Order: sequence, then C-alpha cells, then structure tokens
Amino acid sequence: MPVSPHRRTTAHPRRGSRGSPSRPPAADRASAAEPDRSAPLAAPPREATAHRPEPLDAPLKVAIARMCHGISPSSLAQAYADWLTHLGVSPSKQLGLAAHAWQDSMAWGQFVASALAQGGVPPQPADKRFSAPEWRQPPFNALAQGFLQAQHWWGAASTGVRGVSRHHEELAAFSARQWLDMLSPSNFVATNPQLLRHTAATGGANLVSGWWNWLRDAMAVAGNGRPRGVEAFQPGQAVAITPGKVVMRNHLIELIEYEPTTEQVDREVVLIVPSWIMKYYILDLTPESSLVKYLVDQGHTVLMVSWRNPGSEDAHLGMDDYLHFGALDAFKAARHLHPGRGVHAMGYCLGGTLMAMAAALLSARGEPDLRSLTLLAAQTDFREPGELGLFVDESQIAFLEDVMAEHGYLDGRQMAGAFQLINSKDLVWSKLVHEYLMGAQTPMTPLRAWNADATRMPARMHSEYLRRLYLHNDLAEGRYRVHGEPVLLEDIRVPLFVLATERDHVSPWTSVYEVLRLARASSTFLLTSGGHNAGIVSPPDGPDAHPAAAYRHAAHGPRQSAIEPHRWYERAQVESGSWWPAWEHWLHRHSSGQLPARSPAGIRVDGHPVPAPGSYVHMA
Repeated sequence: MPVSPHRRTTAHPRRGSRGSPSRPPAADRASAAEPDRSAPLAAPPREATAHRPEPLDAPLKVAIARMCHGISPSSLAQAYADWLTHLGVSPSKQLGLAAHAWQDSMAWGQFVASALAQGGVPPQPADKRFSAPEWRQPPFNALAQGFLQAQHWWGAASTGVRGVSRHHEELAAFSARQWLDMLSPSNFVATNPQLLRHTAATGGANLVSGWWNWLRDAMAVAGNGRPRGVEAFQPGQAVAITPGKVVMRNHLIELIEYEPTTEQVDREVVLIVPSWIMKYYILDLTPESSLVKYLVDQGHTVLMVSWRNPGSEDAHLGMDDYLHFGALDAFKAARHLHPGRGVHAMGYCLGGTLMAMAAALLSARGEPDLRSLTLLAAQTDFREPGELGLFVDESQIAFLEDVMAEHGYLDGRQMAGAFQLINSKDLVWSKLVHEYLMGAQTPMTPLRAWNADATRMPARMHSEYLRRLYLHNDLAEGRYRVHGEPVLLEDIRVPLFVLATERDHVSPWTSVYEVLRLARASSTFLLTSGGHNAGIVSPPDGPDAHPAAAYRHAAHGPRQSAIEPHRWYERAQVESGSWWPAWEHWLHRHSSGQLPARSPAGIRVDGHPVPAPGSYVHMA
C-alpha cells in the first residue's frame, strides 16, 4: 500500500542504527567533527550488488547499445506494436488520417500552384530551419511546406489512438520526429537553397572542408578522443579559476571553499551541490560568467562540491552513498569549518534533487544550521519528467543495467547521446549542415567545452536513481527511505528559492514547480529565460551577459497552496535581466548580519594546501 506523502508511518531510527553495508569506511570519509586533512584515500570495498547479465547476453547487448546510443530496441518495438495494433483496429482513426492526408495534399497542390503562396502549415516557433529568405522561393517553399505538412500528419497519426498507453504514444511520436528530422530537406545539398548557393559560390570547397571536418570528428570518436578546441579550456587554467582551497575530501567529493574578496561577508555560508553527471565548473566558468565569483564578490562565503569521476571499482555505490558522502558530508564539513554561522544550501539539477532529500532529513532531525534551500532546475516530482522520461521504462532500465555491467558504470557519452536525441534538430542535424555541408567550424566556447567534459555514473546508483525516482516516483509519493528513515519533502520548513528555465528539455519548469506543492515552506519561484544550462549561466553584465534575459517570479507563503503552473505563469511578475541579482538579494535578506572575512585553511598534501579546482575535476 503506498505511503501517503502527508504522514509519517515509520519512526525515525536511532542515529546509531543507520549503518549501511555499502558505505565507505570511516577513515575514507570526512568526519562530522573534523574534515579529512589527508590526501590518499582507499576505495570503498566493492560488493556484488550491481546487476550482472548472462555471459552470452552481454556482448550482444553492448554491441546493440553502441549502435542505438543506449536506446532499448525492445522498448521501441513495444511502443510501435502498441501503436500499430490499436491503430489497426480503429477504422475511424484511419479514415480521419486518410482525410487528413487528402486535405494536406490538396493544400500543398494549391500552395505550389500559387506563385505568391501564403499561409500553409507554419513551423514550430523554435524551428529555424526554413527561416532564411531563400526558402520562400519556389521550388524550395514547396519542399518546406510539404515537409511541414508531413510532420503535422505524423503528429496526428502517432497521437490520439484510443487504447495506446501514454508512454508508448509519446515514444512513438518521438521516434517519428527523429525520422522526420533526419529526412528534412534542409539536411541535403540538392534540396537546401542556402547550401546550393554556398556550394556554387565556393566551387564545392565547402564540401571538401566538410569532409575533413567529418573525418576529424569520426577519428576522435573512434579513438575516444575529445572534441577539437577543448584543450583551450582546461580547469584551473581558462575555466574554474576562482581562487580557493580544497577544505575536505572523501571518496566521492572534494569540498572547495573560495577566497573572499570583500572585507565583510554574510554570516551564513553558501553550500553548492552540483549535478554529478557533469563537472562542477559550469558554475565557475570564466571570470565573466562565473556564478561562484559573482557570489564571492557580493560578500558571500561559498563552498562547492566537486564530484569524483567514478570508475569500475565504484560500481556498487548507490543513491544512499551519494546522499551521505556527498550532500550530508559536505553539510557537516561546512558546519565544522564555520560553526554557528548557518548554511544556505543550493543544489543544481540532480544535485538539487539530492539536496532536497538532504534538507528533508536535516529538517526532520531538527537541524538548526540549515537556514534556506535553493533548487536550480531540480526535479523532486517525476510524474512529468519531460522527454527524458521517454527513456525510462522497465525494458529501457534493464537494457541499461546490462550495458553498465560491462564496466560497472554508465559512460558520460552514452548519457550525452540521449540528450542529443531529445533535441536532435539543433544538436545533431544543424551540426551536420553547418560543419559537414557548409564546411564551417563552430568555435569552441567555455560552455561547449564543459559540456564535452562528461563524467561516469556508477551502475548501482544510476539504476536506483532511474527506478526509485523516474520510474516509481518514490520521493514525491513519500515512499523513499534512507537506511529505513523516511525522506518526506513536507518536512522541509526552511525558506525555499526555486528556479526553473523556460526551454528546459531536461527538467521541464512545470515539473520543477511541483516542489511548491510538496514542501511546507515559504518559497519564491522564479522562471528564467533560456535552457537547462544557458539559462543558469546568466551573468548580469559583461561580454557574456544575455541581452534578452528576463524572468518571472512570485512568492508563496508556507500555508499558501501552489496554484496550477500555467495560472502562475500568467500572474507572475516579469523582470528583465539576469536572475543572479534576484537570488543574491534573496540570500542576503535571509542572512543574519555580517562578520569579518577570513581565508580558508584547506587540507594539506605533503605539507602543502590543495588549491582550487582540486584534483577530482581533472579525473578523465
């Protein structure tokens, strides 16, 4: 029987009973009373808890995974079988689609016949493939219109079939979009007027340059190399250069504390827990685009978690390990290093999900030093996870478990492949046109270099994360347990600052918004322009500032029920500019005064402090 998210059914166990057979030994962890001051750390003992496929199955499944970018063919086959069988017994739907096709063909014929064609099926607002003036000239306008009408028809054909499960319907529609995006007339020289004009102007030199671009990228992929240009953005040299020291280290994290730049700092410290899918320094890119530097310059003491890049020896590490030796150990270290000052905790993406769980546990235990919680693009309710949810069902997870069993982890490039499929129109096919057909080279930027610096995920942790959160939604529905202790989001009583981005394909803003319904705390919800990464990296001024940046925001009382997200959108106050100053002002309002700044002491290795960005960020 499901546990209600609004009542506790299990008493909190005593703290001494919270042992876990998978936890690293005490010598490998930061003590709650004293941060670890040593350098070498032994790996936690490996346990046979990860899934192991049959020896005969593994080579075939690994080979299929490489060809399919980690997507389960069985999951796709089930979706199409569900769709086709229900469509086959729905004559009314078939007649409707036939009529739709006839109407589209007649409309296309009228469009072609008209020299000054107007109207037709418009592209989606974010679809810029046919926006150039050349696409308004015949015959290319007819090609574009035919493609858009086919796209519209397939959208109708793959949805609204009675009896098809919602997940299979969404997966079938998604797969149809992938095929259509691949076959778009913008992807071929003969049917793209911009490519034809450019090829004629260069005498075909663009195709030669494009061939060499493709060959260079193919060789890099085949040799497990990195994209060209990333060498100019090495952490500690061009990015992640805000001065600081590593002040605590355990097997999973290094905790970095940054040098103050003001004489006075707010009493409360800011503890940041980023996602462990990528390296932490998206929040500390160049000095002009570093959220960390911005906070330090505004008089905040900032501590940042840098996650270790796990290897095969870490296959047994699970979600509980990431919670205890990531978020909770970092919080304990912050309390020890700055006793009595209080902590403003912040989590980004998966780090936000983890920090929300930690905040629920700390609040239930009556922890007085947790003063506020900020969640950036972080989901806690996974009922509507967006298009990432298309890759989460029992078949897909079982397939991933078999793939991860080969090395004991999920490679970062496999995860990147799923993200590219979600937005293949921009991340795959636009690159094909720009670099391989136009022959151009996209300049490397700090954000693109960071995006190529992926990390691995332990097999057990990734499996638990997908099953317990995405598949079963245990956290939002009150079933999540950590060593028998319930994690209830309603226990969160500290002030909440929740931020989402409007064009987020990873954490849709309507899903991020749901934490306002689950927590019982006063909150500010802010919706900013941009996507999952670019919307977060939004400096208020300088060369990297977004001129069109804007956000909506509204405050909610602790007993005020959260309204439906789209009603909130209509009522929220609109502001122009970056969201960074709004959050910094919120942090300052929830602080209790100031005190003199002091430099961090840091751990020592061979008698010397370890400077930021530490060593874990360099792990390949």
